[in-house]
Parts: sequence; structure tokens; C-alpha cells
Amino acid sequence: MSAVPAVPPAVSAEAPAEPASAGPGFSLSLLLVPPRPRTGWQLIPARVLAMCIVELQKLRHDRTELYTRAVQPALWLLIFGETFTRIHAIPTSGVPYLDFLAPGIIAQSAMFIAIFYGIQIIWERDAGVLTKLLVTPTPRTALVTGKAFAAGVKSVIQALVVIVFAAILGVGMTWNPLKLLGVVLVVVLGGAFFSCLSVTIAGIVLTRDRLMGIGQAITMPLFFSSSALYPVSIMPGWLQAVSRANPLSYQVDALRGLLLGSPAHLGTDIAVLVVAAVLGIVAASALLGRLAK
Repeated sequence: MSAVPAVPPAVSAEAPAEPASAGPGFSLSLLLVPPRPRTGWQLIPARVLAMCIVELQKLRHDRTELYTRAVQPALWLLIFGETFTRIHAIPTSGVPYLDFLAPGIIAQSAMFIAIFYGIQIIWERDAGVLTKLLVTPTPRTALVTGKAFAAGVKSVIQALVVIVFAAILGVGMTWNPLKLLGVVLVVVLGGAFFSCLSVTIAGIVLTRDRLMGIGQAITMPLFFSSSALYPVSIMPGWLQAVSRANPLSYQVDALRGLLLGSPAHLGTDIAVLVVAAVLGIVAASALLGRLAK
């Protein structure tokens, strides 16, 4: 008898063979069908998170800003802090002056990171990136909020550098995880406010040169009119009034309470920083379109 060759099974033209499985749970539909777009309450948080991640990705390509900006806080602590600790010129209620100064320098370094954030917005305008972002369905508030909280995260990285350096110098700080989370929250809120302040100024002056001049003109007054270097109680009356209107004072007060355990008004401090950040986002969002004209 001759062997009968096996006949391959017929393949229907209407039912093409599926590709081999690439693993458990693989589905070709994931490649062919786009995911369902987020709508409603999910839209704004998703866009904010996306913008924040995009901004933070830039740190992978250039970390020099974080390294160079760590020099100035280190000098403040090493020279100014150590000197005034020895001469006992500023009353700090029994706290070593270096300890008293460290939270103020943390707040200062975070502010310096954020206060020139508007320069990046102007650069994006000049490169055409901002115009492309504004024509997307992403609300302007989401764009600004994402950039603001990215600035806040950069400020946290800067603050960690200062905290490590202060610990090396012997500053007695708490390492309670909950209090350190509070420090992160305070620094993020402060960074968000000052970055929005920078974007707001950028929306008014429209050029990098003018923004640089105004930024340099307001950073030191903000720093010296806060409680970063000395207690509010020893300031003249008019400066005390300015200090109470300065968000940096509330940030410094909260950081001292969290890191040193000093008497502080944490509820008031955080509430003021939240309100300042929200108002900053609203103002920056309103002026963002002016930059693209």
C-alpha cells in the first residue's frame, strides 16, 4: 500500500491565524486599539503628572544646575553660620545659630531654584515649544501646575543636599520620617509658589533680560525680609509687617518646627503656603497665553 500524504487543515480566509503569544496576557488589541482617553476628574491630574514628569526628565540630561546651586547654601552655612555661632550676636532662644540658620538656608536654596523658572518658559516660547503646548487640549492650569510641582521636586532635591551638608556640620535635626515628609510638602509648596511667581513676572515682562533683572532684584529682599537669618521679634516694626506678608517666612517657620522641633505654627504656615501656591498657579495660568503672542 502506498502512504497517503497528510492533508494540512484548511485555513479560512475570513479568520486569519493569530500570531504566537508573546507572553501571558498578550493581546493584539493593545497594539491596534488606543487606550480610552481620560475624561472628567481624571483629565487634570493626568496632564499635571505628565507635565511634571516631562520637566523632571530634563535632569537626566543636565544635572549641573543642582551641583552649582549647592555651592551657595554650603557657603552660607560654613562661613556665615559658623561665624555668627561663635560671636553670639543674634538671640535664638538657646538654639545654636547654625541650627537656627539651616532651615532658612534650605528655604533660600529652594527659592533660588524656583525664582528663575520663568526663564525656561521664555526659552520654550522662543523655541516654539510653548505654542505647541498651548494648542493641545491640556488646560493651561494643568500646564502651569505640572511645571510648578516639577520646580517643587527640584527644590526638594536641592533641600536634601543642604540637609546632608548641615548634618555633616553637626546641625541637630530630626530624622522622624513623618516630619521629613512634612519637610518635603513644605518645600514643594514653596517651590511651586516661587516658580509661579517667576512665570507670572515672565508673562508681564516677556523677555529673559528683564526677568533676570527683576529676579535678582527681588530674591535678596525676599530672603532678608524673612525670618531665615534672624527672629522676627528683633526686626523693626515695618520689617515685621513685611515679613508677615512674605511667604518665605512661613516656609522657614514650618521647616524650623519640623526639623528642629522649635515652636512653630504649622497649621497656619502650611495653609498660607497652599493659598500662595494656588494664587500663583491662577496668576501664572492667566498670563501664560500672553507669552505665546
